Amino acid sequence: MMKRNILITGGAGFIGSHVVRLFVNKYADYNIYNLDKLTYAGNPANLKDIEKKPNYRFIKEDICNFDAILQIFRQYNIDGVIHLAAESHVDRSIKDPFTFAQTNVIGTLSLLQAAKTVWSESNCGGDGSVSPRFYHISTDEVYGALEMNNPKGGDEPGGGPYGDKFFTEQTKYNPHSPYSAAKASSDHFVRAFHDTYGMDTVISNCSNNYGPYQFPEKLIPLFINNIRNGKPLPVYGKGENVRDWLFVEDHARAIDLIFHKGQTGETYNIGGFNEWKNIDLIKQLIKTTDEVLGNPPHHSDHLIQYVTDRAGHDLRYAIDSTKLKEELGWQPSLQFEEGIKLTVQWYLDNQEWMDNVVSGQYLEYYKDMYEKR
Repeated sequence: MMKRNILITGGAGFIGSHVVRLFVNKYADYNIYNLDKLTYAGNPANLKDIEKKPNYRFIKEDICNFDAILQIFRQYNIDGVIHLAAESHVDRSIKDPFTFAQTNVIGTLSLLQAAKTVWSESNCGGDGSVSPRFYHISTDEVYGALEMNNPKGGDEPGGGPYGDKFFTEQTKYNPHSPYSAAKASSDHFVRAFHDTYGMDTVISNCSNNYGPYQFPEKLIPLFINNIRNGKPLPVYGKGENVRDWLFVEDHARAIDLIFHKGQTGETYNIGGFNEWKNIDLIKQLIKTTDEVLGNPPHHSDHLIQYVTDRAGHDLRYAIDSTKLKEELGWQPSLQFEEGIKLTVQWYLDNQEWMDNVVSGQYLEYYKDMYEKR
């Protein structure tokens, strides 16, 4: 294993923390630099188990600060980027699109330009044995929405339980929210740097993730916590929207494979072939959480409250990850019922983490810690 210096952006967030943990534990000869601005969704407590490892270093910085990013690339001789840092909550993007454009577009451009500048210098990759790579993590939301028609059944090629189409790597972009529009723009910049400057880039577009350490504004951790506390479970519209769900550790494994073995200039879709209507997912979540809490069946069903639908709410997302399976041998490791039970148990077993996040105490603690350094 050759020595590498990998910059992982957004590594204190939900998906990023799982990627950082995987790389730090799996690649002892890699130096892993976790760069995170520590906005509301970044929490270094997500990585307490590896924060003292000799091949791990945390850097508090804003990806939009080009001069600082350039200095980081030079100081640590960065020869690989796994870029996850992004604003990602659709409701927040509807209220504040400027922040999403700034972070997701300008931040990505800042990283790309720093990489291009440093990697074109003679000392690129240290001893020259490493080909620098920029890996950009995107979302299935850039593709727009799929119709629910002509379902063929869950395992049949070319169709799922709610429709006869999946998003493939050839699906045209059709973003509908400020969040997905910003991510689509950042994807285009990454491809432009490959086509214009010859940079070694790869992109992946993933479906909805679930698992430990997800910020509790997102559906699954929010609803687990609300069920525990007997609070309402707000459901958009009639809960008919369909999403494809993937356990976050399976996503991290896919990122590892794509970073090391993906073909330059290519895009890979990552999905679980695991579509659920929101209302069915919520009922499964209630059932599982009540079972773990020792409540009787249907104890928390009454907490469901239907609310006005989100503006521009896409009806259905579904990912076809056949290319990733056939080229790199990846496939999901967990059935959803197994993964959701592990997830529910984790949140209920880690109530101190949840309480610190919900109260905002983690923000003050880590703000003081890193500002004093």
